[in-house]
Amino acid sequence: MPDPAKIIIDTDPGQDDAIAILMALASPELEVMGITAVAGNVPLELTARNARIVCELAGRRDVPVFAGARQPLRRRLVTAEHVHGRTGLDGPVLPDPTMPLDPRPGVGWLIDTLRSEPRGSVTICALGPLTNLALALLKAPDIAARIGRIVLMGGAYFEVGNITPAAEFNIHVDPEAAQVVFRAGVPVTVLPLDATHKALVTGARNDAFRALGTPVGTAVAEMTDFFERFDLEKYGSDGAPLHDPCVIGWLLRPDLFSGRSINVEIETLSDLTRGMTVADWWRVTPRPANAFFVGDLDAAGFFDLLTERLARL
Repeated sequence: MPDPAKIIIDTDPGQDDAIAILMALASPELEVMGITAVAGNVPLELTARNARIVCELAGRRDVPVFAGARQPLRRRLVTAEHVHGRTGLDGPVLPDPTMPLDPRPGVGWLIDTLRSEPRGSVTICALGPLTNLALALLKAPDIAARIGRIVLMGGAYFEVGNITPAAEFNIHVDPEAAQVVFRAGVPVTVLPLDATHKALVTGARNDAFRALGTPVGTAVAEMTDFFERFDLEKYGSDGAPLHDPCVIGWLLRPDLFSGRSINVEIETLSDLTRGMTVADWWRVTPRPANAFFVGDLDAAGFFDLLTERLARL
């Protein structure tokens, strides 16, 4: 078996972020070098706490967790307790973490780590607002050439917005940070709402999590039970979309996903469309492609993979 691929998870847990972290920690193909928390779904104190709760749930106290940015580059923080609950991990009753937060600043650790690893050997898995990554790129532009790929959950095209009529939440929270990332010249794969809204936890799929009969399986089922109530009220969909685990799914099984290489720009000025991912899906502009934009996935194959991985914890 080849050496595992080195990844850094940048995240704002969030139930779906938590499931993505669990999926990554359960996958021998991936080496999680560390987790950097960012303010997003809930404030930084809670996202850093939640990341450590998830590591302990997985039995992986060895994975360092760092605190990153408390607020967006230029804007007031927008959070999503209305989706994720007061703690960000509402649903299961999980103990407070006992593992300490790594005292090193998350953005500084990102820079130092990327500079110390072989060029192109580290993939950044971005599951929340892109503030940490943008700060790292602004402070140390040389790291752009050292990142192998950024795989992020964010944006939308055909599915438009889920926090404003035009914007998906992660990009909306810090559009200036997203603009920095998309213009950095780093290979980017985007898992937008167009794909993730097809990754629905139906009743049968949630029953499969619960049937694992493990603390992880039970916690994941309870997370998606809680998460589902918001999506049912908002979209009338049969189950909650698991947005962030699609990032890990793409790393493990890109054959389950389809998309195209296109240009993506981030709107930062318009009051109506701020945070919109202006995706040139039909290639109607001369702007060069800067991202692989995923449009579809094999949901059955994705959930088979996710359930099999969670069973390992």
